Order: sequence, then structure tokens, then C-alpha cells
Amino acid sequence: MMNNSKLTHILASNPYIRTFKRLSDIGPLDNYRVTLNATVELDQRVYNKPTTYEVAGIWVEGNDNITAYKRSIIFYGRSNYSTEIQPHFGCYDPLSYPLFFPNGESGWHPKIPRYGVAMDEIHSDNEDNDEGSEGTPILNLYFSHKLWYHDIYFKKGRNTVSMREYYCYKFQIRSTDNVILMGGRLFQQFAVDTYIKIETTRLVFVEKNQTKIRADLYQGVVDCFNAGPRDMRRRFLDAMALVQDDGRPDIFLTMTCNLKWKEIEDELLPGKSAQDRPNLVARVFHAKLEDLKVQLFQRHIIGVVGSHVYVIEFQKRGLPHAHFILIMTPIYKMNNPNDYDKLVCAEIPDPIRFPEMHDLVKSHMMHGPCGSLREKSPCMQFNEKTSQGEDSYPLYRRRNNGIEVTVRNTPLDNRGVAPYNPKLLMMFNCHINVEVCSSIKYVKYLFKYVYKGHDKQIRKFQDARYVSPPEALWRVFSFPLSKLHPCVMLVRFKDGDRMEDIVDREKGKNSMLMAFFKKNKENSNVRKYLYKDFPKHFT
Repeated sequence: MMNNSKLTHILASNPYIRTFKRLSDIGPLDNYRVTLNATVELDQRVYNKPTTYEVAGIWVEGNDNITAYKRSIIFYGRSNYSTEIQPHFGCYDPLSYPLFFPNGESGWHPKIPRYGVAMDEIHSDNEDNDEGSEGTPILNLYFSHKLWYHDIYFKKGRNTVSMREYYCYKFQIRSTDNVILMGGRLFQQFAVDTYIKIETTRLVFVEKNQTKIRADLYQGVVDCFNAGPRDMRRRFLDAMALVQDDGRPDIFLTMTCNLKWKEIEDELLPGKSAQDRPNLVARVFHAKLEDLKVQLFQRHIIGVVGSHVYVIEFQKRGLPHAHFILIMTPIYKMNNPNDYDKLVCAEIPDPIRFPEMHDLVKSHMMHGPCGSLREKSPCMQFNEKTSQGEDSYPLYRRRNNGIEVTVRNTPLDNRGVAPYNPKLLMMFNCHINVEVCSSIKYVKYLFKYVYKGHDKQIRKFQDARYVSPPEALWRVFSFPLSKLHPCVMLVRFKDGDRMEDIVDREKGKNSMLMAFFKKNKENSNVRKYLYKDFPKHFT
């Protein structure tokens, strides 16, 4: 522990220390209070407490039922007039986190030039502090057939560093010690605070610039800001379109971060835990996720995947995890229990023949005991062979072979094994649940489950939203939160364009239908594709 005298010496050159020393001048603090909203009407799935020990943010700015809190530091001078230090002011960070800015260095502000840009080249009229604003005339909205990604920016010549870019830089691992990454719980707080600051400025920009983003004309593009449930339905229907085109999903796969991965543990300082380094958790999980995608979609480790959907979730248990829905190509589709057994196992391996796999299943794939309330649950029953389930997953083979493991001081047998794929489990050393989607009636529920947590309506997006440090860093690093393959669209228009001009300009271009006819005329090999499949092969 650092003693007070050493801390005082370190902060001696900080110009804000004098401000802190004069806090006694503001008088009694009787008018300040902390208010907890414990209304019983609130959805406890949203408002219940987390199950992990970490610093996290509860975002309440969008809650209409409570006082609207404004993030700022209030500074009182001798004249009793107060000054608000807003989050986008350069002095906000050194005032909030003096241990990370011991010399009073400036934090992010809108006038930080990019590398190679002189101060006098910065736009003098760029006074907009919003993360989305770049001060130039072309606005791009990236809209995917499966995903709407909420970064909004002006294309031409941004010569200043954005808020997200600045903090992404601050959170990097360097050859010299980065004191921020050594801050433990203070680092967790700083990461969460940073992300909420970034996201708040983006949402404020969208809220204040509805005309610029054509909210009235491009309603379909900005639905995620104006009507979150509608956006969720849109993505659900987009995903269901894959089923219409490529058939029912074949595999539901869930991958969860393992805090004991060697890549995480090797970077921890003595006495530190993975929770102290949420940047490592986010980065290593992202790297593992990218490797999983390579194994699934390029090396075809479990067969050739034709289409897929995945989303990233951060729950209150503290660990990031990914949900995948995979639609296999026709030759690799699974149609009967024999096919299921080739891919999925739900048994504890023999500890003598397969000791490493036995340990992995014990560490990552055991759940339960479920208790007396679930005695008739399929996961609680032995099965001599795999059979087709009714509107659900198959009933996997779980033989009563006497093999048990002790987990959480409880002996468990094959009835407590979460289904897994041995190749993937051995390769990734984490909880990686693999299930067969055996019923078309189950597909609708499955897609709704995957998209359940992605409502982006501005108010509901903020209402008591739980933000964990790994999620905050994931978003600061701008890692993707979801993807649906195939098909991506780019919507682009100029800030000053009139809708009539846009329509007239597009009339002079070939429509997709005309391009389809033209391509068929030019190339007979194209004629094997239906019109609805044309965008998969030609742009």
C-alpha cells in the first residue's frame, strides 16, 4: 500500500490539488443525497443485483421514473458561482481520476489533433463535442442486412482524435507500465465511466441531429434509435430470412470466456486477478472468438457452414460470451440421431482413456444439481441412445455407466453434462455448449433468444442498464457485437441532399433487377442463380 506522504509527493505538482483542498469552502453537505429506486414494479431481470464482484455502472439517465441526473463536476469559486465541468472538458479526467493523471494532464477534449496535423489545421468551426460529429458534410450510416452498427461519423477529413479513439489509445498495453491498467477496481470504474461518456455523447448527437440523419425519410435505417423493439424485430426477421433461403438452423453454439486462459493469467501481476484487467478479458475473448470463427467458417472443423448469426452478450455474471446459430450447407445437414452423435456428446469421458478431456468436461461442462423441482427434466434423465426431442433439442445419449465427478462438493454423473463438441472443447478450453436444432418449431424461439438483449431505443437503452468493465472495454475497442452472414449494405447520402434529388439521381442508375437481366444476357453461367440469390454472388 502507498503511504499518504508518498501519495502527497506524487500529486504535489497537480494544479487541481488546490481545488480539492478547498472543498471545505462549499459549506455543509446536507443538501446532497444518494437515492435508490427500489420500486417493486420494476422488472427484476433488469434491476436485480449482479452475481459477480466487480465495479460496474448502472445507467439511469434514461429512466423516466426517476430524477434525470446530469454527469458533471461542480466547481465553486470564492464568488459562490458554480461552474460545471462537463465530461467532454479536458479537465474532467484529471479532476475525476487524479491518480491516473497525477500531474494534472489534460484528458480528452475536442481539439486533440491527429498524428501529422498541426494545431492551426484543426477546423475552427468544430465546436460540436458529440462523438458522432466530425464537422464535415458527408454522413455515413453503416447498415448491415443483419446488423445495424451505431457508429455515425462524417467521412471527409477528420483531423482531430475522437473520444473513443483517445480512450482506446489510453487503454493499450505498452512496453512501459501503463499506470491505468494497474489501477485494479479504480481501472474498472474508469473503464465503465469512459464507455458511458462515449455512448452518452453518441446518443445526444443522434437525439439532437434527427434531421441530419434523415429520421423522417430513412426511418428504416434509424429505427434502432427511435424504436428499439422495432429494430429487434427487424433483425429477427432478417435472421428468419436466412431460414427461408438456406433451411432451418442446425447448430446452436455458446462460447463463454475462461478467466483461467493462459493468455490472461500470464499477463497478471502478482496478487492480481482477471477482474482487475477487464481489458485483457475483452481482448483475449475477442481473439478466441476470431479463432473460433476461423475454425468454423474457414477450416470447417464441424462441417461447412452456409449461413450464420452471432451476438456477444455481457451478463451480470461478469463474463462475456457469444451465441452462434449455424445453418449448414445441404451436404452437412444433420437429419437423424446418428448424425447428432457424430457432432455432440453429453457424457463424462473415461478418466483413464481420456484424462485431459475428462478434466475439461469437469471444469467447463458440468451443471446442476438441478434439485427436486426438475427431476423430470430431460437433462436429469439417463438415455441409452440419442432420440429426437419434441419441439426442442434432441434427448442426447447419457448412459448410466457409473462415471461421476465432484463439482461444488456434489457428485454429478452424465445427467449433469452440458452438450459439447469434443474437438472444440479441447481446442478452446472453456465452456462451449453445442446443441443440435432438431425441430423447425424451435427455430423461432431460438432467434428470439439470441436477439433478446439488443433493444437500442435511446431511453430504454439507458434505463438502469448494467455495464460491466469487460463490456465497456469491448465497446471502447470497437469490437463487433453481432454479425449475420451473408449480405452487407452501405447507405450514404450528403447532408444537404433533398429526397427528391436523391430519388432522381438513383433513377439514372441500373436497378438490381435490370443488372440481373443484363448479367444473364452477358454471361450464361449466371443463369443458374435465382433473382433472390443474385446479391450473394454479385455486388
